[in-house]
Amino acid sequence: MSASVVAVNISRNKGERKKAAPEVHLRENFGIIGDGHAGDWHRQVSLLAQESIDKMVQLGLSVGAGDFAENITTRGIDLMHLPIGTRLGIGPAVLEISQIGKVCHTRCAIYYQAGDCVMPKEGVFATVISGGVVRPDDEIELL
Repeated sequence: MSASVVAVNISRNKGERKKAAPEVHLRENFGIIGDGHAGDWHRQVSLLAQESIDKMVQLGLSVGAGDFAENITTRGIDLMHLPIGTRLGIGPAVLEISQIGKVCHTRCAIYYQAGDCVMPKEGVFATVISGGVVRPDDEIELL
């Protein structure tokens, strides 16, 4: 099975659930245009596997793509075991993994709504090496 994009999600502000979009525009060295996490830093785009979300659903939570504030929900790729520096081709865009997981110093809205959060342990962050439009069903390729 090849890896692919399940959903693309954006929100204006950090620390809130993201809403699904039909497509997102990734800008080189910036992130997703219109997203609260975009900017000149190492966590421009966040990715989380649908398989991680499915684990939370099995625990009885009513959650889906975007609920953990990830920009790109993936399927068929073991994100959390990719080494830092790994490059992913997603549609026309190229991302470089910059961080695996994160420390949550405060419990955000997602934690309180979902009761737990897989993003700190299983989410990954990336910088945009080359931009483009990314849509659901785009293939993800290890470069």
